[in-house]
Amino acid sequence: MDRLIAAKVFVDVAQSGSFTATAERLEMSRPMVTRYIEAMEKWLNSRLLHRTTRRVTLTSAGDRCLKEVEAWLEQADRLIVLSDSTEELSGMVRIATSMSFGFSQLVPALQSFMSMHPKVHIDIDLQDSVADLTERQIDLAIRIASNPEPSLIGKPITVCESVLVASPSYLASRDEILKPTDLMGHKCLGYKNFQRHIWHLTNGEQQESVDVDCKLTANEATTLLHACLMGGGVAVQPTYLANKYIKDGTLRPVLAEWKPAELTIYALYSSRKHLSPTVRALIDYFQEHFRDNPW
Repeated sequence: MDRLIAAKVFVDVAQSGSFTATAERLEMSRPMVTRYIEAMEKWLNSRLLHRTTRRVTLTSAGDRCLKEVEAWLEQADRLIVLSDSTEELSGMVRIATSMSFGFSQLVPALQSFMSMHPKVHIDIDLQDSVADLTERQIDLAIRIASNPEPSLIGKPITVCESVLVASPSYLASRDEILKPTDLMGHKCLGYKNFQRHIWHLTNGEQQESVDVDCKLTANEATTLLHACLMGGGVAVQPTYLANKYIKDGTLRPVLAEWKPAELTIYALYSSRKHLSPTVRALIDYFQEHFRDNPW
């Protein structure tokens, strides 16, 4: 049997913990998955997996072999790329990202990549969670964070700045906001992930932490953006969303000299995820694209 395919099946079963899940993901029959695993065990002369009715887990020998097999597969991919004179990328890439970044930045960026590589297919999963990328069959997660999840490998692709904004109609109907503590007397729009809404702002060497009253909260940036556009209050918005509306005048910066903390936008993947040449090329493309196309 093809040892390269057998190795890929072994790595996938180790990740999924299920022969059936691997069969579905790799589009082969369950008996064929079993045959490839048996071939791997015969090749390495070791039992690699414990099989139970509920779950498949690695044996101690399987755990020792897994990283080496993954490294071998990555080397095989590099050799294929080097030997392929066309260097044509192909295959399906499943990307998880937030709704706000997906529609405002990711989809426009992908258009050029897919035009250059017509055999590549992209599936976008709009999720904010970074957990269980392997179980959800996610190849790459684009996430905004101060620190990436320790179980994942993070490649920085750009920086996320944020800004305080409100609609002209809201600002016209309220007392002027001249200093950060003035926000305490205003309606604010916040992310519901936080029990207390404390906005940490910096102006050069000055720092202020303001406990604001959020009458409306949501777990997604575009919802708060539209509430802000409708005069709902003051919001902290990523500049990749807000800049368009600031330029056309439908939103105005609030306390423009005071900045929320910058965060990094990462391309994340599982430490046990076998990266295809297409995924590697896509990460490199994102780094270059967002460097050359600031929002």
